[in-house]
This record gives sequence, structure tokens and C-alpha cells, in this order.
Amino acid sequence: MDLYEYQARDLFEKYEVPVLPGIVADTPEEAKAAAEKLGGVVVVKAQVKTGGRGKAGGVKVAKNPDEAYEAAKAILGLDIKGHVVKRVMVAGGARIAKEFYFSVLLDRANRSYLSLASVEGGMEIEQLAVEKPEALARVEVDPLVGIDEAKALEIAKAANFDDELAPKVADVFVKLFKVYKGEDATLVEVNPLIQSEDGEIIALDGKVTLDENAEFRHASHALLEDKAAADPLEAKAKANDLNYVKLDGEVGIIGNGAGLVMSTLDVVAYAGESHGGVKPANFLDIGGGASAEVMAAGLDVILGDPQVKSVFVNVFGGITACDAVAKGIVGALAELGPTASKPLVVRLDGNRVEEGRKILRDADHPLVTLAATMDEGAHKAAELANA
Repeated sequence: MDLYEYQARDLFEKYEVPVLPGIVADTPEEAKAAAEKLGGVVVVKAQVKTGGRGKAGGVKVAKNPDEAYEAAKAILGLDIKGHVVKRVMVAGGARIAKEFYFSVLLDRANRSYLSLASVEGGMEIEQLAVEKPEALARVEVDPLVGIDEAKALEIAKAANFDDELAPKVADVFVKLFKVYKGEDATLVEVNPLIQSEDGEIIALDGKVTLDENAEFRHASHALLEDKAAADPLEAKAKANDLNYVKLDGEVGIIGNGAGLVMSTLDVVAYAGESHGGVKPANFLDIGGGASAEVMAAGLDVILGDPQVKSVFVNVFGGITACDAVAKGIVGALAELGPTASKPLVVRLDGNRVEEGRKILRDADHPLVTLAATMDEGAHKAAELANA
């Protein structure tokens, strides 16, 4: 789960990371009141879960409460890369002397943590990595040790902080790692981490991604979820314990097992090149032991996506036999009735495959087409979506 900046700021403050005061506002009037409370120069910042806010006009400096009102009025409702701004944070201003970059993230490839740091912050890290790779230090972090004072100094030195600055930023690195570990995060990023004109090191902006697999250890994380902004299909899938990710294509995908679903995405994308460029519309893994009820819930989610033009159900019967999956498909179509109006291509293989295919043939539903292989099914689904 990605957090909004104001939520990251609050977490930083909890772990004694130096931050500026910030107040959230949903209206221009609230922004003005926040500016009055903070006093002096403030910064009005759009709260959206995407980068590039400044370039899009989502960050404005206000010298007084009236300017904060006008800034919030301009920012609220702004569309930034498909994210509509519904809330702003009014933050205290800072006199910036230098800007730095720091992050710690999960390095899945190496089964470790990775720290990225640079004495040159402020710009997007992807841009820095391309234009000045030598300015970005990459330091592996042992998960069993983490970032202690010695490791923090090693990171600071690798990132070219001088002898005066290194101990100051290292202290903040240690505290930021405490956020990472304490909240079971997969990413903690500060860009920029600044040195103010009076020498203070401050986390001026923050990005935090929490590991949803660790939710059982953090009851408070449920309060951080923005349910109003959540995709309704993803919310429905989550309520049914389905592993679902919405994509931008036209072919709905349902499979059992993450590996099979990933392979299906690739095969459908390849097949789509021959059928108008259609692409997968989602990732949906109903699990290795999926029941008929779970299959029905998955179909309900997929068929509710207006972008979906066809559905490819690709199942290998194992723990759950193919006949149970077939019954789930027939039952789901009966339950959905007229709302199920999109063609389904079904490929079954594995345990009790002939029984499953017979159930679908006997049902003779006009929307269902049987496919013998994954390639055949992918091409048929892509063809139907293009038609």
C-alpha cells in the first residue's frame, strides 16, 4: 500500500525523523486556516500517489493565508497523471541550502535490502540514475543487521557526503530505517532530504510503501487506506481474497497460480499483436485450491470491468479439479444473468479435465468457447476482444 505524503510525514515524526509541520486540507478555506495556524511562508502540496506534482502545478508556495487559499483553489480538482487531487497538505516553509536523496527498499532479486543515496537530490531518481549514475550510491543492507550508525556512515561516504555532513545525514538514515523496519515497509524514500540554511537536516518530502502481507502485525495500517480512492474492482477482489491487479487492456484473465497467470498475460499480449493490439486487462489469480465459489467471485470482478471485451479462463486442475472449476463458471454465469454479456474462452487441463469440459459442453452457454491449448485460447480471446 502506497501512502500519501502527509501519512509518510506523520510516520516519520513518530520515529523522530526531522520533518516540517504539516496540516491537511480538503477545501481552500481549510488551507487558509492551516496557513494562519502555521504562520509565515507555507507550501501547499497536492496529495496524490504519483510523482511529478511540481511540474503539473500541484506544489505552490504561499506567503500568506490568502495566497494559500488561492493555491489550494488552483490545486484541488487538478488532474495529475490521472490522479484527481482531493486533498492538499499545507506544510511549513524551509530555507533550503542543499538537497539530497535517500531511500531504502526491498531488493527482491538479491533477497536483501538496498539503500540508494546521493548528495545531489531534488530531481527524479530515475533521471539522476540515467544522467549521472556516478552520483547515486547503491549500498546493500543486510536484513539481519539493518542500518546502524556504522552502516549509515558507510552509505553517506559512498554518496559523497563530506566529513561535516556525513554524521548529520547518517543520524537521519538510521531513523528512516527504523521507519522501514518498524512499519514493515518495502520502500522508504526522501526526495529531497535537505540541509536548511541554519544547518538542520530535514525530510522535506516522503514516500512510503507498506507490505500488505504484514498487515496482521499492524492494525493501525487499515486506517491509512484511502477506501474512497480505491478502485472498486480491486476493492471487490480484496473483499473476496482474490489476488487481482487491474491493467489497461481488453482481455480479462483468470488463472490458478501466479506463475500460470503471468504466463497467460504474456501469451495474450503476444496473441494480441495479431488482433488489433489488444492486451491483458488484469492479473487475477484464484489460487491453486480455488473452489467453484472463488471462480464465480473472480468472474464477477472481471465482467464488471467496462474495459474488458472478452475473458480468458486458463486453469490447470490440481488441488481443485477441472469439473469444480467448470461448475463455478456455469454457476457464475447463471447468477450474473443478463449482466454477463462478454464472451469467455475457457482452457482446462489437468485433474478431471474431461469431466470439466463435458460440464461446459452440456451447459452449452452461448458466451463460452472451449479451447484445447493455452495458445489457442489466447488467440481466440484476443480475436473476440478485437471484434
